[in-house]
Amino acid sequence: MPANHIYKVMFANQGKIYEVYARKVSHGNLFGFIEIEELVFGERSSVVLDPGEERIKSEFEGVKRSYLPLHSVLRIDEVKKQGVSKISALEGSNVAQFPMPLYTPPSGDGVKK
Repeated sequence: MPANHIYKVMFANQGKIYEVYARKVSHGNLFGFIEIEELVFGERSSVVLDPGEERIKSEFEGVKRSYLPLHSVLRIDEVKKQGVSKISALEGSNVAQFPMPLYTPPSGDGVKK
């Protein structure tokens, strides 16, 4: 019987840190993007509802697959059990790193010497 893998993916988006849980994570078919599929959220049958998790659940409602730019991904962990998905404020200064290209063409005239 194959093991059920669950991945915790943390990424930055519009000044916030998103923490989501997914069953599939890969480099995807788009260059420079991480692909996450089968997002996992808590059970709706629980009596106590977390407004933070409900907010992120409604934001990703109907999403089959999501592509995240490599430079926005902060961390990907394989975990034993699912936690609570959440959105939190980005802590730190108001200075953000400028996205750097993944591929830079060689400098010069293109002729090897």
